[in-house]
Amino acid sequence: MRIRWITGFLDTPGREAEGFWLAVTGSTLSARRDGGTFATLLPAGGDACLRVQVVRDGPPRAHLDLHVDDVPAAAAEAGSLGAAVLREAGDLVVLRSPAGIVFCVVPWRGESTPPPAVRWPGGQASVVDQVSLDVPAGGYDAEVAFWAGLTGWRLGDSDLPEFRFLDGGPGLPLRFLLQRLGAGAAGVHLDLACDEVDAEVERHVGLGARVVRRVPGDWTTLRDPAGREYCVTGRAPRGRG
Repeated sequence: MRIRWITGFLDTPGREAEGFWLAVTGSTLSARRDGGTFATLLPAGGDACLRVQVVRDGPPRAHLDLHVDDVPAAAAEAGSLGAAVLREAGDLVVLRSPAGIVFCVVPWRGESTPPPAVRWPGGQASVVDQVSLDVPAGGYDAEVAFWAGLTGWRLGDSDLPEFRFLDGGPGLPLRFLLQRLGAGAAGVHLDLACDEVDAEVERHVGLGARVVRRVPGDWTTLRDPAGREYCVTGRAPRGRG
């Protein structure tokens, strides 16, 4: 499957976290679509890669869309690798990975330029540039094999055994972190790259986030105002302004 673009979705029962994510990313909100269900976070530069969705069921969460040239062919390929089709809706297909991560394949609309990092008044730069696929230990190896086969991307190791990476190259806005969990259900969260984690975390807390845990020198896990976890990580952001 050739993945042309990736979109990270913030799925929330209401709209209470939208203002937070607009401030965190320096984006503006597009016009709402589908009866107010969907909207896009429009970056100051580059093509959009984040959207918000009002959902009726479950807790606040995230999911990802893979943008491709041929949706039926991509869905068939995902199925051959072990994904299950959950729903076909117009020009998109909703699937579930072997470990239970829900994702969509959707048509590519010509997006090609990842948004650059934003330089904030505190001096730090940050950008959402990673989707973490959080996988229980029992299904981790099979899930890594699934995503590596589906994307065809380079699989990289980390200095920590619970993390591996899939990177599709500089033309895509989001890479994948595959995180092995000790327990819990499979899921997805977003990560920001930042060149000064403490200053960025302080900014997020001022906007309404709550710190969950700190790993000094590496990352901080937070909850947004809706209660959804995400991370600020100490990685060099692309296109620092």
